[in-house]
Amino acid sequence: MHMLAQAPRETDQPISANDHIQLALIGAGIQGQGDTGWAVQVPGVKLVAVADCYDGRLAHCKELWGNDLFTTRDYREILVRKDVDAVLIATPDHWHKQAAVDAMNAGKDVYCEKPMIHLYSDGPEIIETARSTKRIIQIGSQRVSSIIYAKAKELLASGAIGQLNMVTARWDRNSAIGAWDYSIPLDASPETCDWPRFQGTAAKIPWNPEHFFQWRKWKAYGSGVAGDLFVHLFSGTHFVTGSHGPTRAMATGGLRFWKDGRNVPDVMLALFDYEEGFNLSLHVNFVDGGEESEGLLFTGSEGTIEIAGNSVILNRVPREKEPGYTVSTFTNAMQKEYIAKYREKYPAQPLTAMSQVGLERFVAPRGYSDSYDHFHNFFDSVRTRKPVVEDAVFGFRAAGAALLSNLSMEKNNVVHWNPTTMKIVNAAS
Repeated sequence: MHMLAQAPRETDQPISANDHIQLALIGAGIQGQGDTGWAVQVPGVKLVAVADCYDGRLAHCKELWGNDLFTTRDYREILVRKDVDAVLIATPDHWHKQAAVDAMNAGKDVYCEKPMIHLYSDGPEIIETARSTKRIIQIGSQRVSSIIYAKAKELLASGAIGQLNMVTARWDRNSAIGAWDYSIPLDASPETCDWPRFQGTAAKIPWNPEHFFQWRKWKAYGSGVAGDLFVHLFSGTHFVTGSHGPTRAMATGGLRFWKDGRNVPDVMLALFDYEEGFNLSLHVNFVDGGEESEGLLFTGSEGTIEIAGNSVILNRVPREKEPGYTVSTFTNAMQKEYIAKYREKYPAQPLTAMSQVGLERFVAPRGYSDSYDHFHNFFDSVRTRKPVVEDAVFGFRAAGAALLSNLSMEKNNVVHWNPTTMKIVNAAS
């Protein structure tokens, strides 16, 4: 077992007054508050403002980060503040594009939660706004900053498992909360919740606390399991392999268990073709009958690389170097002649470090967090203006690939995607 080195953080170096970053949170739900908890651990970062459509979350943010916080239901009031340098966007998916575009146009740098897009049309607008405003935008798939995924990338590039031909990934859950059945506060009402603002571009319906607090269950606000979980698996796969994305996708699944009014699947399986010569198989099961389970398995001609929890497991089983067991069915004379000719054609090679058979495990240090590292990398880019580790193009390619699954199920057909131009090639009915 090998212990991976902690990524350099420089946390013990003093931060000058000019390098302090004032952060605002837009969308203070479970992900927003969790993200902020990591963000403010980065030296020189302070939370100064929060926007959310539920009064109770604004009050709780003050309980967590101080009564001096500026709080509002309208994030535009945050964007006009000169004391805000960057914003963290953790709204429902259907608000990601508008909040990000508004923030960049207001001169703010942006950390935007995944999936970057809710609709395909969101992607080009976010990318163009980042280009024209010269603002920093980083998408929140923390695996791109993970030392675990960096090790897997290094192993794959070194040829440790030969030629990659398949990636298999999963993210299964078996709890009501994990299946988006989030708690609704006892004071939820049109008075405590800004229902019109929350709805945004979604079709207008009467006040509905389930839609407000459990928004991932409905296409109007979220992107289903594809946008919530597949996008993480795509981000990890694209980071490790260096690929821009799939060219062909097909998906199936359905609403198998959580028949509570939602209109997105709780079980989804999808297959993807990559022009680099490998296939990707994904699945999410919200009723898996066990503990939450996430993992990626990279399979090559000479072995496998598995990412599981805080570890990377390299298992090398090189292809056979013998003529095969069917030789034993030949006559003794034919066996001898065949083996001699085989040895002439395939002489024995000395073992090298790369050809050793066996299993190696690489483990992250105790307490390691890729969420912290992802924010550390973001704020480093905010300070230095150097490129982020996960820009809007990467984010669009990951989310665009993930949403192919929804499109395939909707069309009941195979769909094609150009990962270079980031455009649907066809989505025939």
